Amino acid sequence: MPKISVITAAYGPSAHHLAEAARSVQAQQLPPGWSLEWIVQEDGDNPVLANMLGAHAHYDRNGTRLGIAATRNLALARATGALVQNLDHDDVLLPHALATLIARFEQHPIHWAVGAADDLLEDGTRQSWDSALPFGLIPAGHVNQWAEQHGGNWPVHGGGLMMRTDTLRAIGGWTGIPVDDDLAALAAISELADGWNDRTVTWLYRKHRAQTTQNSLYAGLEDTGRRIALQRAKAIRNIAGPTLSTGAAFDSDSADVEVGPNIKLTP
Repeated sequence: MPKISVITAAYGPSAHHLAEAARSVQAQQLPPGWSLEWIVQEDGDNPVLANMLGAHAHYDRNGTRLGIAATRNLALARATGALVQNLDHDDVLLPHALATLIARFEQHPIHWAVGAADDLLEDGTRQSWDSALPFGLIPAGHVNQWAEQHGGNWPVHGGGLMMRTDTLRAIGGWTGIPVDDDLAALAAISELADGWNDRTVTWLYRKHRAQTTQNSLYAGLEDTGRRIALQRAKAIRNIAGPTLSTGAAFDSDSADVEVGPNIKLTP
């Protein structure tokens, strides 16, 4: 049975909307034959979220503050699905979200897909946006070419991506930077492989004062993540080009590995 892993990096002091994210995962209407695992990884020195989550969540904690990229990657290490769906702890998946995008992977040899998103405002209203890209199949490199032509602003939101798990692991997971780690991962995957931009609104991007992008800890880094993403896309284009195949349809065994004792810790 193919499986999809929904990955959520959470941080207690700003996880005010985690319960709503949890309800949105539980409400997913999966295609026949598919199963779902929700992997929640909590960042921070003082974990507080375990009791807020039901038994359906595969929860673990960092035990220290590592940042969002490392937290997502620790969750990725526990993923056993052939596909990964990112879900930030303050965003919402609409009930048809996973089924809509899974169907695109079944129909096309793609490595990533994203649905349209409405902004979810603090008063509970939604604001929609027109897509800057055409809907449907997006050729490798097209997303980053658009970004290069528009001052390092991307027409696709990395926070809503569904990706092949093996592809995400192959590029090193979410990029290890304090901001825009999802954007830099999108830059790499979309430069290497075709994807899909779906016209269906599949998720809600919450706009609120406590979100990471408005955190004063990241003052001065507003442009750094986008610059790194552009550099990454250009480097891949220069030395690699689109060479990825889709491999076996949804037969992901990359999580089925074993490690022995760490010889560096042996006396």
